[in-house]
Amino acid sequence: MASALVIKNLKKTYGNGVHALKGVSLEVPEGDFFALLGPNGAGKTTIIGITAGLVNKTSGAVSVFEHDIDSEPEIAKAQIGLVGQEVNFNPFEKPLDIVVNQGGYYGIPRSIALPRAKKLLEDLGLGDKMNQNGLTLSGGMKRRLMIARALIHTPRFLILDEPTAGVDVELRRGMWDYLRKLTSEGLTILLTTHYLEEAEQLAKHVAIINKGSIVASGTMDEILAMHEDKGESKEGYRGGRLEEVFLKLTSEK
Repeated sequence: MASALVIKNLKKTYGNGVHALKGVSLEVPEGDFFALLGPNGAGKTTIIGITAGLVNKTSGAVSVFEHDIDSEPEIAKAQIGLVGQEVNFNPFEKPLDIVVNQGGYYGIPRSIALPRAKKLLEDLGLGDKMNQNGLTLSGGMKRRLMIARALIHTPRFLILDEPTAGVDVELRRGMWDYLRKLTSEGLTILLTTHYLEEAEQLAKHVAIINKGSIVASGTMDEILAMHEDKGESKEGYRGGRLEEVFLKLTSEK
């Protein structure tokens, strides 16, 4: 199977001397729902930023559907839809205009972008909000609007960086149902999330990063098999299997 994303020996050192990535290698299969997990500051957002062309790497190689981000940056970026952590649209614009205008950046004529935007917003439960001021949207609605905006140019690879932070359970479930449908139709999704139970249910493959290095990578079943069931914890609380593996791999020794 082809790969949506191939990362080889990726390193990033910031100007302040912080080694954010220490030789990361990673492969996301085409059509996969892939979870990239790690504590805050582990390097997840740096990987996403480099892949999307927002952050310059120090060394290493990154390709998106076999298009190298250095030699073919425009082609590589056109394959990607990015939903970042921060809400970053103009709140005084209407959701429909926000999505249609995004299409313009990719050269999509308004005659094509308009019906496509309407369908995306309707599919994401924003049909009755598309002509209201963006300020009227709830936090969860804003997140779904950002997904619609990221999908307007029909990318092959969707990157979701903490897309459900602050979103209530019902809206999160609706969002995941929609994204599952898209992966069944061939879209590749890379997800970062702190909701490990979501990742455990959604992802086919998972990589766990800690302090700039990948500490585990494989199918979800392979990662869950690393779980050691030792009965009740001393504190009387047990997380899910993925949570227990995650804590074992990322906790300070």
